Amino acid sequence: MIFGPVQSRRLGVSLGINLLPLHDKNCNFNCIYCECGWTKTRQAIKQDLPVSADLLIALEQKLQELSGTEWQPESITFAGNGEPTMHPDFVEILTETVELKHQYAPKAVVSVLSNGSMLHKPEIFEALKLADNNILKLDGGTEDTIRRINMPLKAFRLNEFIQQLSRFNGNLTIQTLFVRGFIGKDYVDNTKAGEVAAWIKLLKLIHPKMVMIYTIERETALEGLERIPKHELDLIVKQVRENGLQADVFT
Repeated sequence: MIFGPVQSRRLGVSLGINLLPLHDKNCNFNCIYCECGWTKTRQAIKQDLPVSADLLIALEQKLQELSGTEWQPESITFAGNGEPTMHPDFVEILTETVELKHQYAPKAVVSVLSNGSMLHKPEIFEALKLADNNILKLDGGTEDTIRRINMPLKAFRLNEFIQQLSRFNGNLTIQTLFVRGFIGKDYVDNTKAGEVAAWIKLLKLIHPKMVMIYTIERETALEGLERIPKHELDLIVKQVRENGLQADVFT
């Protein structure tokens, strides 16, 4: 349920909230680079989820324990073993987390790491507006690349997804992981010039307040993926900034 705090390369001292089973991954994406491994089932989450009341008690206790220490969180981060917005009580938990943050860690931010797959639900869309860091995934500039890298387990249409992201009117952060490697005999590489150009075109439509660029750091679901060197990521950041957007590399 509550894990950390850990030192995050993007968020500083981060206290994690995992709304999914502790010992298994449950997600509606099957990203080839996921450090949690492969999604093993297409079935909806129906069991072994943290109970919202228990989780919020544990969060309050942890925030009290960390208050005034060197590990007082800079970010309270919804992450963990899959897509957090799939939890049936996500809206309630996020709302209460914001209140607890104000009470025990007012200098912290609330961050949600999401693949954006539930944005079609009005209550999820509205809840994400409460997060200080509404961090949403966009790992390519074309539908084909996203399908190969993220392998969504439900219907995915890039045009509709970009429209949903644009509805935040810039109040979001885009996170993009760059990677290349073979998926069987198929080679995928979202660092190619054409891919980056298509991705930047989408960013200009979304106009996020920040673009977080990074690459793999730990073991991935698919073996043999290549970690992109920092000098290549820096060149991508340079192109994003040249198009009038804020961006940074996190390694």
